[in-house]
Amino acid sequence: MVHIISNAWAAAPAAGAPPEGSVLVQILPFVVIAVLMYVLILRPQSKRAREQRAMLAALAPGDEVVAAGGLLGRLTEVGPQYSMVEVASGVVVKIQTSSVQLVLPKDTIGKAR
Repeated sequence: MVHIISNAWAAAPAAGAPPEGSVLVQILPFVVIAVLMYVLILRPQSKRAREQRAMLAALAPGDEVVAAGGLLGRLTEVGPQYSMVEVASGVVVKIQTSSVQLVLPKDTIGKAR
């Protein structure tokens, strides 16, 4: 039988050559990826969550807000779970307090009408 491809044999390491790589060099890419994920993804996300919690804690009756569904109105009551929002004169709806996305500057609703 004719052998077209000869056998490949691994060469012995050269005398005095350094080892292939230390444990630190092998772990370094994983450490770099973990640090990049923290800096680019986890840290900004936790900052946004912290700002959202602070905004929800500062809600007070009379604030003009935008809810998650785009509902624009003025808070009449603020509770830990649910809040009451007046969307028109005499029309009050109950929303989850956590669905408040944005607190608007004063008299924004008057300008929007």
